[in-house]
Amino acid sequence: MTVHHAACPACAGTDIRENLRIRDYSVSGEVFPVWHCMKCQLKFTQDAPDSYSIIKYYQSEDYVSHTETRKGLVNRLYHAVRIHTLQQKRKLVSGQVHSSNQAILDYGCGTGAFLKVMKDAGWAATALEPDPLARQNASRLHHIQAESPDHLRSLPDASFDVITLWHVLEHVHDLQETLDHLSRVLKTNGMMYIAVPNHKSSDALHYGGSWAAWDVPRHLYHFSPDSIRALMERKGLTVSHTLPMWFDAFYVSLLSEKYRKSGILGYPGAFLQGMVSNLTALSNTERCSSVIYVVKKI
Repeated sequence: MTVHHAACPACAGTDIRENLRIRDYSVSGEVFPVWHCMKCQLKFTQDAPDSYSIIKYYQSEDYVSHTETRKGLVNRLYHAVRIHTLQQKRKLVSGQVHSSNQAILDYGCGTGAFLKVMKDAGWAATALEPDPLARQNASRLHHIQAESPDHLRSLPDASFDVITLWHVLEHVHDLQETLDHLSRVLKTNGMMYIAVPNHKSSDALHYGGSWAAWDVPRHLYHFSPDSIRALMERKGLTVSHTLPMWFDAFYVSLLSEKYRKSGILGYPGAFLQGMVSNLTALSNTERCSSVIYVVKKI
Protein backbone atom coordinates (compact mmCIF):
# COMPACT_ATOMS: atom_id res chain seq x y z
CA MET A 1 0.00 0.00 0.00
CA THR A 2 1.10 3.56 -0.69
CA VAL A 3 0.19 6.93 0.81
CA HIS A 4 -1.13 9.62 -1.55
CA HIS A 5 -1.46 13.15 -0.13
CA ALA A 6 -4.26 15.38 -1.41
CA ALA A 7 -2.91 18.26 0.69
CA CYS A 8 0.42 19.28 2.17
CA PRO A 9 1.34 17.06 5.16
CA ALA A 10 2.79 20.08 7.00
CA CYS A 11 0.45 23.04 6.45
CA ALA A 12 -2.58 21.36 4.79
CA GLY A 13 -2.26 23.64 1.77
CA THR A 14 -3.84 22.27 -1.41
CA ASP A 15 -1.58 24.00 -3.95
CA ILE A 16 0.75 21.02 -4.36
CA ARG A 17 2.38 19.68 -7.50
CA GLU A 18 4.96 17.18 -8.67
CA ASN A 19 8.46 18.66 -8.59
CA LEU A 20 11.09 15.91 -8.89
CA ARG A 21 11.56 12.21 -9.46
CA ILE A 22 14.25 10.75 -7.17
CA ARG A 23 15.92 7.34 -7.20
CA ASP A 24 16.41 5.23 -4.08
CA TYR A 25 20.17 4.77 -4.41
CA SER A 26 20.79 2.88 -1.19
CA VAL A 27 18.34 -0.06 -1.21
CA SER A 28 15.81 -0.64 -4.01
CA GLY A 29 16.83 1.42 -7.04
CA GLU A 30 13.17 2.46 -7.44
CA VAL A 31 12.18 5.98 -8.47
CA PHE A 32 9.70 8.01 -6.40
CA PRO A 33 7.93 11.30 -7.14
CA VAL A 34 8.66 14.23 -4.85
CA TRP A 35 5.95 16.90 -4.68
CA HIS A 36 6.18 20.53 -3.58
CA CYS A 37 3.85 22.70 -1.50
CA MET A 38 3.64 26.21 -2.90
CA LYS A 39 2.41 27.60 0.44
CA CYS A 40 5.01 26.42 2.97
CA GLN A 41 7.78 25.08 0.68
CA LEU A 42 7.65 21.54 2.03
CA LYS A 43 8.64 18.85 -0.42
CA PHE A 44 7.29 15.37 0.26
CA THR A 45 7.56 11.89 -1.19
CA GLN A 46 4.26 11.21 -2.90
CA ASP A 47 2.89 7.65 -3.05
CA ALA A 48 5.47 6.45 -0.53
CA PRO A 49 5.01 2.99 1.03
CA ASP A 50 2.80 2.94 4.10
CA SER A 51 4.22 2.21 7.56
CA TYR A 52 4.04 -1.55 7.03
CA SER A 53 5.26 -1.70 3.42
CA ILE A 54 8.22 0.59 4.05
CA ILE A 55 9.97 -1.85 6.39
CA LYS A 56 11.83 -3.58 3.55
CA TYR A 57 13.36 -0.25 2.48
CA TYR A 58 15.26 -0.10 5.78
CA GLN A 59 16.60 -3.64 5.52
CA SER A 60 20.14 -2.92 4.44
CA GLU A 61 23.38 -3.58 6.29
CA ASP A 62 24.52 -0.16 5.08
CA TYR A 63 21.82 1.64 7.07
CA VAL A 64 24.21 2.87 9.73
CA SER A 65 21.74 4.40 12.23
CA HIS A 66 20.12 0.98 12.72
CA THR A 67 23.01 -1.45 12.31
CA GLU A 68 26.09 0.47 13.53
CA THR A 69 27.94 -0.83 10.48
CA ARG A 70 31.51 0.41 9.94
CA LYS A 71 31.66 -1.00 6.41
CA GLY A 72 33.15 1.44 3.90
CA LEU A 73 34.99 4.73 4.27
CA VAL A 74 31.87 6.88 4.62
CA ASN A 75 30.52 4.85 7.55
CA ARG A 76 33.93 4.77 9.27
CA LEU A 77 34.08 8.54 9.01
CA TYR A 78 30.52 8.75 10.35
CA HIS A 79 31.53 6.88 13.51
CA ALA A 80 34.69 8.92 13.99
CA VAL A 81 32.78 12.19 13.81
CA ARG A 82 29.89 10.90 15.95
CA ILE A 83 32.08 10.68 19.05
CA HIS A 84 32.42 14.45 18.84
CA THR A 85 28.85 15.28 17.80
CA LEU A 86 27.29 13.22 20.60
CA GLN A 87 29.10 15.32 23.18
CA GLN A 88 28.10 18.48 21.31
CA LYS A 89 24.46 17.43 21.52
CA ARG A 90 24.78 16.67 25.24
CA LYS A 91 26.25 20.11 25.93
CA LEU A 92 23.59 21.78 23.79
CA VAL A 93 20.71 20.11 25.63
CA SER A 94 22.18 20.30 29.13
CA GLY A 95 23.14 23.95 28.75
CA GLN A 96 19.56 25.08 28.20
CA VAL A 97 17.70 22.96 30.76
CA HIS A 98 17.97 23.58 34.50
CA SER A 99 15.48 21.14 36.01
CA SER A 100 16.43 19.24 39.16
CA ASN A 101 14.99 16.00 37.74
CA GLN A 102 16.01 16.17 34.13
CA ALA A 103 13.95 13.89 31.89
CA ILE A 104 14.55 13.37 28.19
CA LEU A 105 12.68 11.50 25.46
CA ASP A 106 14.61 10.52 22.35
CA TYR A 107 12.06 9.76 19.64
CA GLY A 108 13.62 7.51 17.02
CA CYS A 109 16.66 6.69 19.13
CA GLY A 110 18.25 4.31 16.61
CA THR A 111 20.84 2.21 18.44
CA GLY A 112 20.71 4.45 21.53
CA ALA A 113 24.16 6.08 21.34
CA PHE A 114 22.87 9.57 22.18
CA LEU A 115 20.74 8.42 25.10
CA LYS A 116 23.69 6.48 26.52
CA VAL A 117 25.59 9.77 26.69
CA MET A 118 22.62 11.51 28.34
CA LYS A 119 22.12 8.70 30.90
CA ASP A 120 25.79 8.86 31.78
CA ALA A 121 25.29 12.60 32.39
CA GLY A 122 22.52 11.86 34.92
CA TRP A 123 19.40 12.29 32.83
CA ALA A 124 16.31 10.10 33.16
CA ALA A 125 16.07 8.75 29.63
CA THR A 126 13.17 7.30 27.65
CA ALA A 127 13.74 5.79 24.20
CA LEU A 128 11.29 5.13 21.39
CA GLU A 129 12.32 3.41 18.16
CA PRO A 130 10.21 1.74 15.44
CA ASP A 131 12.83 -0.64 14.07
CA PRO A 132 13.13 -3.96 15.99
CA LEU A 133 16.77 -4.46 14.91
CA ALA A 134 17.71 -1.00 16.13
CA ARG A 135 15.97 -1.68 19.47
CA GLN A 136 17.93 -4.91 19.83
CA ASN A 137 21.18 -3.10 19.05
CA ALA A 138 20.32 -0.32 21.53
CA SER A 139 19.98 -2.94 24.26
CA ARG A 140 23.04 -4.94 23.20
CA LEU A 141 25.41 -2.07 22.55
CA HIS A 142 24.32 0.65 24.98
CA HIS A 143 21.95 -0.99 27.50
CA ILE A 144 19.13 1.28 26.35
CA GLN A 145 15.70 -0.38 26.56
CA ALA A 146 13.78 1.21 23.73
CA GLU A 147 10.03 0.87 23.24
CA SER A 148 7.95 0.98 20.06
CA PRO A 149 6.65 4.46 19.12
CA ASP A 150 3.14 3.22 19.99
CA HIS A 151 4.24 3.63 23.61
CA LEU A 152 4.13 7.42 23.10
CA ARG A 153 0.34 7.39 23.43
CA SER A 154 0.53 6.00 26.97
CA LEU A 155 3.15 8.40 28.32
CA PRO A 156 1.81 10.90 30.90
CA ASP A 157 1.24 14.55 30.04
CA ALA A 158 4.09 17.01 30.73
CA SER A 159 6.62 14.24 31.42
CA PHE A 160 9.75 15.59 29.75
CA ASP A 161 11.98 18.63 29.94
CA VAL A 162 13.47 17.80 26.54
CA ILE A 163 12.43 15.81 23.49
CA THR A 164 14.94 15.10 20.74
CA LEU A 165 14.42 13.96 17.16
CA TRP A 166 17.81 13.64 15.50
CA HIS A 167 17.09 13.12 11.79
CA VAL A 168 13.81 11.39 12.63
CA LEU A 169 10.89 13.69 11.79
CA GLU A 170 11.39 13.14 8.06
CA HIS A 171 10.65 9.42 8.62
CA VAL A 172 7.42 9.69 10.63
CA HIS A 173 4.27 8.47 8.87
CA ASP A 174 1.69 9.86 11.31
CA LEU A 175 3.26 13.30 11.32
CA GLN A 176 0.43 15.40 12.77
CA GLU A 177 -0.65 12.85 15.40
CA THR A 178 2.93 12.21 16.49
CA LEU A 179 3.59 15.93 16.99
CA ASP A 180 0.34 16.26 18.94
CA HIS A 181 1.53 13.58 21.38
CA LEU A 182 5.07 14.95 21.57
CA SER A 183 3.68 18.37 22.43
CA ARG A 184 1.39 16.79 25.03
CA VAL A 185 4.19 14.98 26.89
CA LEU A 186 6.53 18.01 26.78
CA LYS A 187 6.49 20.24 29.86
CA THR A 188 5.54 23.90 29.59
CA ASN A 189 8.73 25.79 28.73
CA GLY A 190 10.22 22.48 27.66
CA MET A 191 12.42 22.24 24.60
CA MET A 192 12.25 20.08 21.51
CA TYR A 193 15.34 19.66 19.32
CA ILE A 194 14.51 18.67 15.75
CA ALA A 195 17.34 18.00 13.29
CA VAL A 196 16.40 17.51 9.64
CA PRO A 197 18.05 17.92 6.22
CA ASN A 198 17.44 21.19 4.41
CA HIS A 199 16.43 21.01 0.75
CA LYS A 200 17.35 24.69 0.35
CA SER A 201 21.00 24.11 1.25
CA SER A 202 23.85 24.71 -1.15
CA ASP A 203 24.73 21.01 -1.37
CA ALA A 204 21.10 20.11 -2.16
CA LEU A 205 21.08 22.58 -5.03
CA HIS A 206 24.49 21.37 -6.25
CA TYR A 207 23.70 17.64 -6.32
CA GLY A 208 20.07 17.89 -7.48
CA GLY A 209 18.53 14.45 -7.87
CA SER A 210 21.71 12.78 -6.56
CA TRP A 211 21.56 14.62 -3.22
CA ALA A 212 21.85 11.83 -0.66
CA ALA A 213 19.53 13.49 1.86
CA TRP A 214 16.49 12.93 -0.37
CA ASP A 215 16.84 9.28 0.77
CA VAL A 216 13.50 8.26 -0.73
CA PRO A 217 11.26 6.55 0.25
CA ARG A 218 12.58 6.48 3.82
CA HIS A 219 12.47 10.27 3.96
CA LEU A 220 8.78 11.02 3.62
CA TYR A 221 9.21 14.80 3.98
CA HIS A 222 11.93 17.16 2.81
CA PHE A 223 11.90 20.21 5.04
CA SER A 224 13.00 23.80 4.72
CA PRO A 225 12.93 26.44 7.48
CA ASP A 226 9.60 27.78 6.18
CA SER A 227 7.90 24.38 6.30
CA ILE A 228 9.21 23.56 9.78
CA ARG A 229 7.87 26.84 11.11
CA ALA A 230 4.50 26.28 9.46
CA LEU A 231 4.31 22.80 10.95
CA MET A 232 5.25 23.93 14.47
CA GLU A 233 2.80 26.85 14.38
CA ARG A 234 -0.05 24.43 13.67
CA LYS A 235 0.84 22.70 16.96
CA GLY A 236 1.15 25.88 19.01
CA LEU A 237 4.93 25.51 19.22
CA THR A 238 7.54 28.17 18.54
CA VAL A 239 10.86 27.82 16.75
CA SER A 240 13.11 29.69 19.17
CA HIS A 241 16.22 29.57 16.99
CA THR A 242 18.19 27.40 14.61
CA LEU A 243 21.63 25.82 14.87
CA PRO A 244 23.98 24.40 12.24
CA MET A 245 25.09 20.79 11.75
CA TRP A 246 28.39 21.48 10.01
CA PHE A 247 29.54 17.88 9.57
CA ASP A 248 26.40 16.89 7.69
CA ALA A 249 27.45 18.81 4.59
CA PHE A 250 30.56 16.63 4.25
CA TYR A 251 28.78 13.36 5.04
CA VAL A 252 25.93 14.04 2.62
CA SER A 253 28.34 15.22 -0.08
CA LEU A 254 30.40 12.03 0.25
CA LEU A 255 27.28 9.90 -0.16
CA SER A 256 26.09 12.04 -3.05
CA GLU A 257 29.40 11.55 -4.86
CA LYS A 258 29.04 7.82 -4.24
CA TYR A 259 25.59 7.88 -5.84
CA ARG A 260 27.07 9.72 -8.81
CA LYS A 261 29.57 6.83 -9.03
CA SER A 262 32.45 9.27 -8.79
CA GLY A 263 34.66 6.67 -7.06
CA ILE A 264 37.73 7.80 -5.18
CA LEU A 265 37.94 10.86 -7.45
CA GLY A 266 34.73 12.09 -5.82
CA TYR A 267 36.31 12.50 -2.37
CA PRO A 268 38.03 15.85 -3.11
CA GLY A 269 34.84 17.09 -4.78
CA ALA A 270 32.77 16.06 -1.76
CA PHE A 271 35.12 17.86 0.61
CA LEU A 272 35.05 20.97 -1.56
CA GLN A 273 31.26 20.97 -1.80
CA GLY A 274 30.95 20.45 1.96
CA MET A 275 33.18 23.49 2.48
CA VAL A 276 31.18 25.56 -0.03
CA SER A 277 27.92 24.56 1.64
CA ASN A 278 29.17 25.52 5.10
CA LEU A 279 30.73 28.79 3.94
CA THR A 280 27.42 29.69 2.30
CA ALA A 281 25.69 29.07 5.62
CA LEU A 282 28.10 31.03 7.82
CA SER A 283 25.97 34.15 7.67
CA ASN A 284 22.67 32.27 7.66
CA THR A 285 22.28 28.98 9.54
CA GLU A 286 19.09 28.27 7.65
CA ARG A 287 21.13 27.47 4.55
CA CYS A 288 22.98 24.59 6.26
CA SER A 289 22.85 21.08 4.84
CA SER A 290 21.04 20.04 8.02
CA VAL A 291 19.51 22.35 10.60
CA ILE A 292 18.68 21.89 14.28
CA TYR A 293 15.41 23.64 15.12
CA VAL A 294 15.14 24.53 18.80
CA VAL A 295 11.41 24.46 19.48
CA LYS A 296 9.80 25.72 22.67
CA LYS A 297 6.45 24.95 24.26
CA ILE A 298 5.11 28.09 25.88
